Amino acid sequence: MGPITALLALTVLVSPSRVQDRPYDRDIAEFRKLDAARRPEKGQILFIGSSSFTRWARLQDAFPGRRVLNRAFGGSTLLDVRARLEDVVFPYQPGQIVLYCGENDFAADNGLAPDAVVGRLIDLFRTVRARLGAVPFVYVSMKPSPSRWHLAPKFRSANDGIRAFLGKQSKTVYVDVWPVMLGKDGRPREELFVDDKLHMNDKGYALWTPLLDKVLVRPVRATDRSKRDGPGEVPWWTGGRPTARS
Repeated sequence: MGPITALLALTVLVSPSRVQDRPYDRDIAEFRKLDAARRPEKGQILFIGSSSFTRWARLQDAFPGRRVLNRAFGGSTLLDVRARLEDVVFPYQPGQIVLYCGENDFAADNGLAPDAVVGRLIDLFRTVRARLGAVPFVYVSMKPSPSRWHLAPKFRSANDGIRAFLGKQSKTVYVDVWPVMLGKDGRPREELFVDDKLHMNDKGYALWTPLLDKVLVRPVRATDRSKRDGPGEVPWWTGGRPTARS
């Protein structure tokens, strides 16, 4: 076999695996490596979505006493998260899901309409509920940032649509981060962001923490075992069906 023939044979062997590569395979491989080292317990609060969660380095510290698991992967759209539910949601059997995603959908497609992004969220939500039942679901609104301020009208419109949809579903909540992230001039507070003016710094996450603290499930106390709603957690909702709220 000559060198050219050998090279062609090697290309045939290697190419199929490359063709089968999917977006974010490296991120998923890293998650599996972490899971192999220490298998996550069932019933945790699962954070999924894009880089605003991926970069929350002190997520566990923000919610002491709660069991949280971060499986967000940076750059992802709602379509990407939907395509990876078998990797980042279903295996963990979460007690609650917290999603931040949608910004990148608009950033990747200038012509994308807000209704289309709302539709993507609805499809993702219904797929999750079809498999996991009425698992508590939290959506954190698409945030205002200096670098994407030109997309603010689309963000607002899609946020409104998602809020309206979730308000009609059981065990859901919509968390509106806009009021705490806008200055008196009605524009994003630049001191909340790192140099790229897109991703948040610790000051930004510090503003998100109390908003989420209000809606995340809390650990079961020994005296509350009879009220348990899931493995190791109690529901945050009481007195009927909760509706979307900030």
